[in-house]
Amino acid sequence: MKGILLINLGSPKDLELSSIKEYLKEFLSDDLVIDYPKLIQQILVNWIIVPSRYKNTREAYAEIWTSEGSPLINSTLALGKKIHSKSGTPVEVAMRYQYPSIEEGLVNLKAKGCSDIFVVPLYPHYAMSTILTTEKEVKRIEKQLNLNLNLNFIGTFYNEEEYISSLGNVININRSKKSDFLLFSYHGIPNRHLLKTDPTKNHCLKAKDCCEVESEAKPFCYKAQVLETSRLCANELNLKEEEWGVSFQSRIGPGWIEPFTDKELVNLVKQGIKNLDVVCPAFVIDNLETLEEMNIRGRETFLEAGGESFNYIPCLNDEESWVDFLVTASNR
Repeated sequence: MKGILLINLGSPKDLELSSIKEYLKEFLSDDLVIDYPKLIQQILVNWIIVPSRYKNTREAYAEIWTSEGSPLINSTLALGKKIHSKSGTPVEVAMRYQYPSIEEGLVNLKAKGCSDIFVVPLYPHYAMSTILTTEKEVKRIEKQLNLNLNLNFIGTFYNEEEYISSLGNVININRSKKSDFLLFSYHGIPNRHLLKTDPTKNHCLKAKDCCEVESEAKPFCYKAQVLETSRLCANELNLKEEEWGVSFQSRIGPGWIEPFTDKELVNLVKQGIKNLDVVCPAFVIDNLETLEEMNIRGRETFLEAGGESFNYIPCLNDEESWVDFLVTASNR
């Protein structure tokens, strides 16, 4: 029997400072997230990043926390319930970091009699810090527990027609009538991650117009994939080239993909854009980066720079055609 395992990034279990620290340490200690030698990584995580960020991170989560807890976890659970309702297939929800765990999800599906598991890392685009780390962890746990499951991963879906249509539908429904511009803001990654995942080792950031040229690197190139998602979605929405743009948020340090969203929000005002729509397609479920970083801090940045209106467009969450896409994908 088939089962479906939805996997999202993760969230602290509550707003206690100890829980925030625990989550940050687990997340940032992943060798595919902070990909430095282990000793350097642990010094950065335990002595610099977590001590300097955990209180601010707690305050950010407090801005979006609901009476039911983490928006990311609860919205992912809601998505799972809809998929189960439409497909009749057993569905479990897991987080790459913290709870509910991948181990718990796999064990529960096994207990329900499922032997073929359709694994859905909830990321449209390939990155070593999202899809790769999730796939490796699922395989590691399945082997360690000797579950004898047949694992089938959805892979990237950044250019799938049904996904683009769902994204376009959500944008259309939520666009402001007075919008001057649509900004696609994606989660940033370090440039070195692009180089590491390039199987050719001579294309990403090296070839001329590397993201515009078809190559063996594209199935593993986050930047090329997000640019294609944006182009396809802009076409779906019949937008002119001057009516949309792309930027990257959530950077931790130097050497990350540009342009940076916080700087772009100011630049757009300088270019005469006063009424802005923003969507964050790297995420399919609303979370800290969309609800707090973008809808609160991003809004403040744009308005303080002289913008007049800022309209955040929500993620796909449990939108009906998106649910239908996942149900159809699970039956391929």
